[in-house]
Amino acid sequence: MTRRHLFALGLAAASTSLAASRKWALGINTYCLRFQRWNDRQLFDYCTAQKLDAIFLQDSLDPAAMDPKHWAEVKSWVTDAGMRIETGGGAILPKTVEGVPQSVTVLRKNLDRAAAMGSPVVRALLASDRYSMPDDGPVEKHMETAIKVLREVRTQALDLGLKIGIENHKELQAFQTRQVIESAGKEFVGSYLDTGNPVFVAEHPLTTIEELGPLAVSFHLRDSVVYEQPGGVAVQWVPLGEGTLDFKMLVDRAAQLMPAGVFIYCKPIAARPPVVLPVYTEEFWLKWFPKGRSRDLSRFLALAKQGSPYNKPHLTADVADAREKYMSALKPQQLEHMERSLAYCRKTLDLGMRWRG
Repeated sequence: MTRRHLFALGLAAASTSLAASRKWALGINTYCLRFQRWNDRQLFDYCTAQKLDAIFLQDSLDPAAMDPKHWAEVKSWVTDAGMRIETGGGAILPKTVEGVPQSVTVLRKNLDRAAAMGSPVVRALLASDRYSMPDDGPVEKHMETAIKVLREVRTQALDLGLKIGIENHKELQAFQTRQVIESAGKEFVGSYLDTGNPVFVAEHPLTTIEELGPLAVSFHLRDSVVYEQPGGVAVQWVPLGEGTLDFKMLVDRAAQLMPAGVFIYCKPIAARPPVVLPVYTEEFWLKWFPKGRSRDLSRFLALAKQGSPYNKPHLTADVADAREKYMSALKPQQLEHMERSLAYCRKTLDLGMRWRG
């Protein structure tokens, strides 16, 4: 064995040791409790009762959500509790280039809100999914528009000491999200890394972690079942620990790649029916992912071969026409899914600090 091989083995052993010894602080993403229709104080009290280390306040339903007086109030809650808060906004990609100034204005407001609350991170994303992207031109054009929006707020973000975390959502594959982050500027833009969205762009979450982990500013765990289906591959979000993904492996790999100080957030979103991705059709790739990489697809298909449909009792009514009709049943199911997922994070993944007492 050569000296080079011994050195490589030593690096691998050091990385494995780091993954085993890293202690992750644990929080929840409040979007997962949206059916409860709680205000920010109720969400904060829930996190306190659950003995969590952090709260990611996403898509707040509080009537005072955009009131600067409320921002200061939230900061006082988390300061008094010794808890971390992260927050942010939504999509930054306008439908047309003419909409860039308005997108910049909204992002500036979200930066001010995050700073006032004490969040070091400002969530953003390009679009809710691939189908919400503007119709004109290739995806690279829209990536450039997003980069333009981000660069407009660079000075403000740096002055406030904040990083904008771009969520890998359902519009880009991870290598494209990385291109947006690096082109805008790693000094003020990073990755809000979510393990649930990759499967909707035919990507294994391990690929996402390997592409975006070194750029991560926030790490959100969401599980999925992924399985072969006539016409393609079916994907569906489920409570943590109940899907196809190997979260021990994913968290270990993240520990090797992510910067120190990144918090993990439990983010189970369930109650939605499966979606079949037509991955064997030419249209799917030519229209949505013309630069998709064969090695990423092969890893995703291998994951699908391991999976099977979700067979636990599960109300799948989180769709536009049924949501309100079944809300009385969705509310308790959502809480149960969150608490099952938190138990998995603690008992199986050994995440979190405060709950240990």
